[in-house]
Amino acid sequence: MLTVTDLNKTYSSRRGDFAAVDGMSFDVAEGELFSIVGPSGAGKTTLLRCIAGLDTPTSGTVTFDGVTVDGPPREFAVVFQDDARSLLPWVTVRTNVELPLVKDGSTAAEREVRVTRALEEVGLADAAHKKPSQLSGGMQQRVAIARAIAYRPKVLIMDEPFASVDAQTRADLEDLLLRVRAETGTTIVFVTHDVDESIYLSDRVAVVTRSPSRVAEIVDVPLPQPRDQIATKSLPEFAALRAQVFARIRDMVRDAA
Repeated sequence: MLTVTDLNKTYSSRRGDFAAVDGMSFDVAEGELFSIVGPSGAGKTTLLRCIAGLDTPTSGTVTFDGVTVDGPPREFAVVFQDDARSLLPWVTVRTNVELPLVKDGSTAAEREVRVTRALEEVGLADAAHKKPSQLSGGMQQRVAIARAIAYRPKVLIMDEPFASVDAQTRADLEDLLLRVRAETGTTIVFVTHDVDESIYLSDRVAVVTRSPSRVAEIVDVPLPQPRDQIATKSLPEFAALRAQVFARIRDMVRDAA
């Protein structure tokens, strides 16, 4: 469904050129949950912005269903780490979640059902009529996640979306993401710094290098579905995959140092 081919992104400034991504290539299958991990400053957010059509590659291509991405596709939804800032502060939580649905052809009744269910799934059913300013930062981020879920995109792109929530909520949202993928078949591209999270969620994990970012290794994650926060993470196979990915990242950090 999604193909990144020899993607390069270079930024120019008075101090010279800076290559953030260099020769990045990989495929993401329809319905796959594909995670990207790597050291800090590895250009992961830049890569996601190019995939989502929010930034233009210096060279190379991103294709979705065989069509080159040259702007944000309607079939995509994006959740960034600080996506709470994208909420409209003068309207309610419910209106913020409903906003992207207004132009997708759904009726008011359909939108009501989708918004209500999305807020229930992120644990904010009681906050529907509040303004974003009345919620904590973590709760605002959950509103942004609910908005993306309610939209029902074909491709969901997420850049450390759970970083600002507490540990229990993070686990709950991870399981929610797996349920959404199982129920809807949504293709998900997920960036995280948490190696355990990448293994728990993913079908495959791409380990990328420091800038200029390249794919160092793509790790298959053949853990059984459905997954469970305790049972899955207790498996010897989980520990082995975690060690494999963590060791690759650690080695890249040491080499850079």
